[in-house]
Amino acid sequence: MLLAAVAIIAGFVVLVWSADRFVDGAAATAKHCGMPTLLIGMVIVGFGTSAPEMVVSAIAALNGNPGLALGNAYGSNIANTGLILGISALLIPLSVHSKIVRKELPLLLAITLLSGAFLWNGQLERWEGITLLIGFFALIGWSIFSALRNKGDQLEGEVETELKENPMPLNTAIFWLVAGLVLLIISSRLLVWGAITIAESLGVSDLVIGLTIVALGTSLPELAATLVAARKGEHDIAIGNVVGSNMFNLLAVVGIAGTIAPMPIVPHEVLSRDWPMVLGLTIALFIFAYGFRGQGRINRWEGAALLMAYLAYTGYLVGTITKAAL
Repeated sequence: MLLAAVAIIAGFVVLVWSADRFVDGAAATAKHCGMPTLLIGMVIVGFGTSAPEMVVSAIAALNGNPGLALGNAYGSNIANTGLILGISALLIPLSVHSKIVRKELPLLLAITLLSGAFLWNGQLERWEGITLLIGFFALIGWSIFSALRNKGDQLEGEVETELKENPMPLNTAIFWLVAGLVLLIISSRLLVWGAITIAESLGVSDLVIGLTIVALGTSLPELAATLVAARKGEHDIAIGNVVGSNMFNLLAVVGIAGTIAPMPIVPHEVLSRDWPMVLGLTIALFIFAYGFRGQGRINRWEGAALLMAYLAYTGYLVGTITKAAL
């Protein structure tokens, strides 16, 4: 148990650090290769911040623990929207200027509904996982199209500023791209082993561990990136990071798990507790940030509401773990 806890802590530390280096290396490499700035912000950074969830999901599914992968995906979305955007908006109210981010909000809601529909029969089939992965690649294609079509968008200016603040030679960028990915895989294996060991020791499902400990840990890159962006006044990056990561989680992370290891949705709380929480927070984010009568904005009261919803949900799950341990 102690060794597993140490493995989780060490896995989190290396995971967060390596994810940050992986994203920096990937973004700098893409910039050196002449990729448009907006495309880097939408695809490279979005993919990179979701890399921890993707790698953890793949390893968990390969190890025969698809529930951990599913919990990681839904738990990360809950943490991204409730905890990360909640804290960010509570500290600094967030405004939406980017047309692309506004277009992504209803798309995220549609993807959330699709993922719930696939769970409705109590089984995530392989063809459903493959369908989600096809949706993921379609999303990448749409992102490329949008980036090439919407030059001059507010998001492009914010990403350009970030890249200029963190210049990196090509050789260094490639090194961190490769080294970051290798460390991501190693730290994810360590994290999954520790999480499974603790779940078995406490007598709780790997789903619950995925929804709590693992989801919070794999969301730390988004937390750091979003808080820094909000502090710099880069509100579209702050919200865009979360929206993009949530879409990637539902399509790629769940899709990877379902494709590798089709699974029964056990326990059934996924449908009655976890997915409805994801949907509720997504609807709230859409209402707050879309801006039906003008500019979208998440104010402090709305940030507080998101954060309280996350704390209440997490408190309930922690109570479940505590009860199982006793």
